[in-house]
Amino acid sequence: MYYGFDVGGTKIEFGAFNDKLERVATERVPTPTEDYQLLLDTIADLVKKYDSEFSCEGKIGLGLPGMEDADDGTMLVVNVPASTGKPLRKDLEALIGRSVKIENDANCFALSEAWDDELKDEPSVTGLILGTGFGGGLIYEGKVFSGRNHVAGELGHMRLPLDAWFHLGDNAPLLGCGCGKKGCLDSYLSGRGFELIYEHYFGEKKKAIEIIQAYNEGEAKAAEHVDRFMELLAICFANLFTGLDPHVVALGGGLSNFELIYEEMPKRVPKYLLSVAKCPKIIKAKHGDSGGVRGAAFLNIK
Repeated sequence: MYYGFDVGGTKIEFGAFNDKLERVATERVPTPTEDYQLLLDTIADLVKKYDSEFSCEGKIGLGLPGMEDADDGTMLVVNVPASTGKPLRKDLEALIGRSVKIENDANCFALSEAWDDELKDEPSVTGLILGTGFGGGLIYEGKVFSGRNHVAGELGHMRLPLDAWFHLGDNAPLLGCGCGKKGCLDSYLSGRGFELIYEHYFGEKKKAIEIIQAYNEGEAKAAEHVDRFMELLAICFANLFTGLDPHVVALGGGLSNFELIYEEMPKRVPKYLLSVAKCPKIIKAKHGDSGGVRGAAFLNIK
């Protein structure tokens, strides 16, 4: 049995999956964001409850919006401050009495998609999230690749490539990022970036959904903005694809629901790739909000 925990800023979602990777249990509880011991106990209590229900000891994986320090095992999780600076994995293992795997929630999203029936035989899958922020996860041979420092999937903190900057023109916006640096992809390719770029060029604040609706209605400014954004996205995607060369790319997050992306990327990306390279298949993620808990559980596969 595989147990997955998607630990967010407001709730912990638990899922149990059998050997066929079918979900057989679900539970949601509030996240104790400020009380570390209560956080540990909440997770441990769920493990004990479902161990008893299934008469076995499930394998445990956690997905969180943060990362584990590669040297000392302490956590950095902005939305769950109780765990920041604490050796969460080590403390959980001591409390529960078995090994625990922890990964960034974007990696869990990507792993969930990679283990979908249609993709599980693909050698490499990259998950990209175009939501409030932009980030990703790298899956090779069914396993997360997170690198020496657990930051290999932090694609949102790569900088805007030079040709993308030229594409934005003389009036290109130099956007700041929550990490403290400027020019991060997170600030341009996210849903928030989609809105900020529109505001920069047209002096109006609009939600992404409003801009897309205006585009669908044929409004000129929205059309100009969408064309600019699609080319920007293609340039940045091609830059990532040149380095990663994935077989399949699964897109998640609110902006991934903009169907035009799936029409435009196969047409626009190739001109920015090496001549021998082909654009990978780009698809919409299938598992949505359940991807985090699925991917966390699947950390223990293989």
